[in-house]
Amino acid sequence: MLKERLEKFKIPIALSLLGIVLIIGGTFASGLNKHPTTSSGQGFPKESLVNSQKMISVDVSGAVNRPGVYKLNEGSIVEDAIRVGGGFSDSANKEYISKYLNMAQKLSDGSKVYVPLTGETGPGVHTGSSVSATNPQSKVNINTSTQAELEALPGIGPVTASKIISGRPYQTSDELVSKKVVSKIIFEKIKDSLVVY
Repeated sequence: MLKERLEKFKIPIALSLLGIVLIIGGTFASGLNKHPTTSSGQGFPKESLVNSQKMISVDVSGAVNRPGVYKLNEGSIVEDAIRVGGGFSDSANKEYISKYLNMAQKLSDGSKVYVPLTGETGPGVHTGSSVSATNPQSKVNINTSTQAELEALPGIGPVTASKIISGRPYQTSDELVSKKVVSKIIFEKIKDSLVVY
């Protein structure tokens, strides 16, 4: 008689046992998959999943306390590069910095930020005289020059100067033509006044 009753309830009993096993197994498995970030600090931090910031490399040299190549967040400016380079050294050309170094200029991957030393003159370092046909010795660094310095070049107006700044950085001055920033005719007029570093 007992055997007959067991046969009658065999399937419901088996399903109930299976359900209990699944519930216990699911509870155990969900306990293993919990993020351990709160207790042990392991796992992916939320920031890396939400905010995957692209990094750029910037060469900081000259009169800074710690020259070198640094990784900065995309969208960083010259001021950020100077900061990671340890700030200006005592030998920095403060007159040049205050007049010509645009601390708010946005940097791109492969940019170079050079801070001139006191008394330093040379290619790309503004000496106080503007570039013109009467002063062929002055050179304009197309990677660091200001809007006004670029506009002082023959055939370069405000719009073209802005395009030059937007196209930075340049590896060679020829890129002004290959990036279609200036025409070949204008480039021939200004190429001897340009430097790139």
